[in-house]
Amino acid sequence: MARIKFAKVTRARRKKVLKAAKGYWGAKSKHFKMAKQAVMKSGNYAFVGRKAKKRDFRRLWITRISAQAKVCGMNYSTFMCGLKKAGIDLNRKMLAELAVSDKEAFAVLAEKAKAAK
Repeated sequence: MARIKFAKVTRARRKKVLKAAKGYWGAKSKHFKMAKQAVMKSGNYAFVGRKAKKRDFRRLWITRISAQAKVCGMNYSTFMCGLKKAGIDLNRKMLAELAVSDKEAFAVLAEKAKAAK
């Protein structure tokens, strides 16, 4: 009985890593060892980036809401507190969308927040 050789498996693994490293600069796209390190590092960056993206969007939404709330004569924290006391349960993404696209509806929400405060 012939012994099992893993050349096929090894080649497939290396091809997968080199394909993922396609477009990297210099030897990182050609040499397996360097490509493997670069792909692992880029995977870590991608993981961190997916988490940071959520933080960045929340910061953007809060900035937009704050800017429109100032136009309506109140700051962000009093606006959000007033909405909560008024029983209006809208998330920051939708509030930011209203602040950008429908300023009249946002002004109505601001008046309700002022009244509830």
